[in-house]
This record gives sequence, structure tokens and C-alpha cells, in this order.
Amino acid sequence: MRHGLDLGIGLLDTAEMYGDGGAEEVVGEAIDGRRDEVFLVSKVFPHNASRRGAVEACERSLRRLNTDRLDLYLLHWRGGTPLSETLEAFEELRDSGKIRHFGVSNFDPDDMAELRAQPGGGDCAVNQVLYNLTRRGIEFDLLPRCREQQMPVMAYSPIEQGRVLGDPVLARVAERHGATPAQIAIAWVLAGEGLCAIPKAATRDHVEQNHAALDIRLSPDDLAELDARFPAPNRATPLEIL
Repeated sequence: MRHGLDLGIGLLDTAEMYGDGGAEEVVGEAIDGRRDEVFLVSKVFPHNASRRGAVEACERSLRRLNTDRLDLYLLHWRGGTPLSETLEAFEELRDSGKIRHFGVSNFDPDDMAELRAQPGGGDCAVNQVLYNLTRRGIEFDLLPRCREQQMPVMAYSPIEQGRVLGDPVLARVAERHGATPAQIAIAWVLAGEGLCAIPKAATRDHVEQNHAALDIRLSPDDLAELDARFPAPNRATPLEIL
């Protein structure tokens, strides 16, 4: 993570779920003394997303991260708590300076419509969802609606946890660019309007490859070839989650 900061990668995504809070502790160590270089994202469990529960969960996350604020706080997925309660908690956290922005993760179009109908729901800053070459369902309805509302979409698992990397078409496009298949998969996500990608990086080499993907510009022919191999959806499909 520190190597990524050195390269200028400033977004770090974590959650109270990951490692039962252990991931947040590791992130806190990594950003010690460098907090201002980071756009820090964490997420609250749905079962902690009540009016009081979300505030308390955020405060626990802040302690583990050893910081006084989050740049973005997300509801990890839709649960049984009324969205109105979660939004009240998010607004309290924002008003107190403990978070700068709030958003959601794994929300489908119906969830997003319900969210926006709630008081304060229009302040939702982002929807973080599964999106990659093999999981393009959001392009039919969710992504266009987010774009209409000028809401960014954060794509998690942009390389499908590595399962897409052996595809021969992806390899052919990568060879033309002198890149890896993973870099092309990330560059494909980044080529879309209003999208960012949050790939995992387990080694310094992964960090460097992810960073280098920012410089790849896919041509219309590249995009057409990838579209032919990984077709866009022609009907609404349930939101996929990993």
C-alpha cells in the first residue's frame, strides 16, 4: 500500500467485514503519517446499519484505521434495516466530520430508486458493484441510470479474481499493447464513462502493473474485439455479487 502511495495511487478501499476488522488495522498502519495522501473508503455491515449502529460501527472503523475521518463510507449491501435509518446515521457522521461522503455497494436499480426516494438519498455519492469484462449486466440499466444522475460507479473485481486472465482474445489485445491481460481488463473498465476500478494488489509488482494500466488507451478496434468476445447484455439481469 505504501508503494502504491509512492506511485500516486491514492484510493484505498476496505471494510469492517474484511478480516473482522484486521484489514482496517493494516490499512491504518500503512497510511500512518500519510493520511492526507489517501482517499479512504470503508464499509458498514448491513446488520450494523441502524441509526445508532452505523455511527458506532464507523467509530470502530476510525479507531482501527487510526484516523479521524473517512473520505467515503458505504453500506456494504442491502440488509433489513430501513434505508431511512442508515441515511440518518450517514448524515450524522457527515455533519460531525467523521465522514466526508457516503454511498452504497451492491445496490441494484430498484434499490437505487428506493434510496433516492428517501430524504437525503440524493446525496449518495457512489455505488460500488461487481463489474468486469465477464460481468457486464449493469450496462443494461444500472450504469445508464447512474450516469444520468452523474453518480460514479466503483467497479470491484475488475479482473474477475483472475479467472478472465487466460482468455485468448484478452491475451491478443494485451500483446498488441505490450501489456498483461490484467492491465487490459483494468484499462477496459477505466475506458468507460464515470467508472473507476479497485483491483486487488497483493505484491509490489501487482501495484506497479495496476498503476501502469492507467496509461493504456484502448483503440476502437480493441474495444470492438473485446465486445465481440465478451458481449454487452441485451436484457435486464439480476445484479451479480461476489
